[in-house]
Amino acid sequence: MLPKKNRAKTEEIENIFKKGYFLNSNNLTLKFILTKEDTEPKVSFLTPKSTSKKAVVRNRLRRRGYEAIKSFLSLLPAGFVGAFVFGKKSEEFFGGRQEKRQTSKENIKIEIETILNKLRNNKK
Repeated sequence: MLPKKNRAKTEEIENIFKKGYFLNSNNLTLKFILTKEDTEPKVSFLTPKSTSKKAVVRNRLRRRGYEAIKSFLSLLPAGFVGAFVFGKKSEEFFGGRQEKRQTSKENIKIEIETILNKLRNNKK
């Protein structure tokens, strides 16, 4: 799990959905804003009920997302506040268990890396 200083608060997430920009990949969407403050980047993962009706599955997806984003935090600019939203078919792609577990973790890292590359390319 990410430290609390790196997780977006509810008020910040509401602001992201009102005023933010977004980037898509196949199963993941990043909604974000860049604040003028020089603070550490903040990221949250949102899993709607349309992804899965089971809370266990939604929580597993969120935990895997937080674990995967740890290695990419240093790449995010200061003042970045974002929320990754899982898509409807995310359970199939990221939610595998036991023998598929490693590939699902790798899949989420690849998806996050794809979105962050788009973010870097759009910023230039």
